[in-house]
Amino acid sequence: MKKIVLIEDETSVVSFIKKGLQEKGYEVSVAFDGLTGVSLVQENDFDLVILDIMLPEMNGLDVCKEIRKTNKHVPILFLTALGSSENIVLGLESGGDDYLVKPFKFIELVARVKSLLRRSVPITTPEITEDETFNEYLFQFSDLKVNDYTKKVTRAGEEISLTTTEYKLLMYFLNNPEKVISRAEILDSVWGVNYELGTNVVDVYVNYLRKKIDNQDDKKLIHTVIGMGYVLKKP
Repeated sequence: MKKIVLIEDETSVVSFIKKGLQEKGYEVSVAFDGLTGVSLVQENDFDLVILDIMLPEMNGLDVCKEIRKTNKHVPILFLTALGSSENIVLGLESGGDDYLVKPFKFIELVARVKSLLRRSVPITTPEITEDETFNEYLFQFSDLKVNDYTKKVTRAGEEISLTTTEYKLLMYFLNNPEKVISRAEILDSVWGVNYELGTNVVDVYVNYLRKKIDNQDDKKLIHTVIGMGYVLKKP
């Protein structure tokens, strides 16, 4: 049984979500404020966090950042009434994996939950030999290298620090080298669900990623294909 923690202060929303998810076979714990939510996540092994932004004691963005200090892998789904593209980007940039705007249909919440659980990294990772690490987990494109086991990213030997979403975006490019990828494909593959938000979030995150891995004009790897999307290709 998958374990979910719901960090939400509206009792009616809590009752609705908890009852529905339990009927779907999930074990649901609840925190009604941000500080309690952080403690629950730090003290337990949850498979998913559902997190409101407007919370007493500590807002959801700060809760997410605190969780990410000690837990890089648990999926975090923001659930909030703040639905502008700017707020969505803030939520994802703080370490969230997905974003659902209130009011929502329960069937959509379940779809997001299932998608995040499918894509989540197990809390315990099987032991692997050094050879397996370099054969199965190492990705290289030009002078960019990624070890998907240690999550270490380097370019020209210099280590690069990425957020969770930036890393997922980079891995999608690495798994589709030289292919022109539309914004819709990126939304569906990186965030797991097809948003109805236009293309702003994709453009923002591509720019974030470019600033970190494409800091030399003559050696850029991520290119814009006007009217079509983006492509990862060698300089």
